[in-house]
Amino acid sequence: MASTFLNNKHLLWRAGFGIGIEQIENIKDQKTQDILKELFAEQKFSPIDYDTQDPESVEYTDPKATAEQKRAIQKINQKQNVELNLNFLEKMINSKDQLREKMAFFWHGHFATRVNNPKFNRQLINVLRQNALGSFRTLLFEVSRSPAMLNFLNNQQNKKDHPNENFAREVMELFTMGRGHYTEKDIREAARAFTGWGYDKEGNFKERTNLHDTGTKTFLGKTGNFNGDDILNIILEQKATARFITTKIFTFFVNEKPDEKIINTLSENFYQSDYDLTKLMSDIFSGSWFYDKKNIGNRIKSPTELMVGIMRILPMDIQNPENITVYQKLLGQMLLFPPNVAGWPNGKSWIDSSTLMLRMQVPQIWSGLRPLELSPREDDDMDMGMKSREALTKSFKSMNITIDWNRVDKALQNKKAEDYLILNSQSVDIKTVSSFSDKSTKINVINLMSTPEYQLM
Repeated sequence: MASTFLNNKHLLWRAGFGIGIEQIENIKDQKTQDILKELFAEQKFSPIDYDTQDPESVEYTDPKATAEQKRAIQKINQKQNVELNLNFLEKMINSKDQLREKMAFFWHGHFATRVNNPKFNRQLINVLRQNALGSFRTLLFEVSRSPAMLNFLNNQQNKKDHPNENFAREVMELFTMGRGHYTEKDIREAARAFTGWGYDKEGNFKERTNLHDTGTKTFLGKTGNFNGDDILNIILEQKATARFITTKIFTFFVNEKPDEKIINTLSENFYQSDYDLTKLMSDIFSGSWFYDKKNIGNRIKSPTELMVGIMRILPMDIQNPENITVYQKLLGQMLLFPPNVAGWPNGKSWIDSSTLMLRMQVPQIWSGLRPLELSPREDDDMDMGMKSREALTKSFKSMNITIDWNRVDKALQNKKAEDYLILNSQSVDIKTVSSFSDKSTKINVINLMSTPEYQLM
């Protein structure tokens, strides 16, 4: 039977981004039930924005735009996307609404889009955050109508007589039912139903009726003059949808090896609740099986979880926050820029020889104990104006971080640092860590964060 302290740490890592420095005081003695209550307590929603001014109304895709105008607009877009990225990260680090932000992070990988338009990105991130714990039905409709998704999956080009199947296919394969629950004919018929779905220049959803195929369609065994809404509703009638979403949530929040028996119960309840996400997450985090030994410490932190976890427990002032995106790029997870429509792969895919070294060095680099030796992945295609190693080196200024070690010292006074930093502190060889430490909290904390055990949650 795991201790309450271990259960609490496990819960804070899975339902959020680890222990915040202000939680160190009470987490050991808190009841897990009380932490759950805090996680599910509704906070006032605050949207994410950027401060950079929008460019004048000319679009860089406008055929009349000059090369200079296009460059200027691209520069502004890049700046706004970096701001959105950092503001999303900031919510993960500082928000009391940890579960909302963790769920939004999950949905960001599930409903993966990659567009350069910051307005569209902002709108989608806020849809994901606002509906993160609401109804999956509402979330699916909102995302499907978002300009980022319609743009990314070419539905703007989906017109009667020339249907584009991209969006219809991914909605079924990646966002709702998963492969094996529909046919190629279902994709073709769904694509016809989505003809005319698009957006205007401002990013408002538009049903362009003149481009919509009004003929009869047969989809998943039903026949009618269907439009996009009808298709989404029919998809939600399928129990396969509840099961697919439940399985994906289980593998992200609990264990990469799905437990069929537990998933059967969870997905049936999810379906009966009409896709109530708060209920599903509550069923997961309050299930005694969630705290089984096999589910604790079995996940490799994604780069975002790793960095946010460090920033939550080490209060830091960052002079050049835009350089955090360099670390995102080097570690392989740039927010707003998933590798493709399937989102980021998880688990062991985060670790290769170059990323493992850097992951273990981040605490030392951020504490000013060692420089960053840059070597971005060769196969990386995140543009963000940093295509080559030279471009990265040139664009990278030190983040200029000041960590409030006095506060860390105070928080960990009379406590074993490893108990708060390492999920299962029994697993780490404290003797070896201590032999590299002086007596200071700073060096001890940095050394603990540089262990392979710190990579797990």
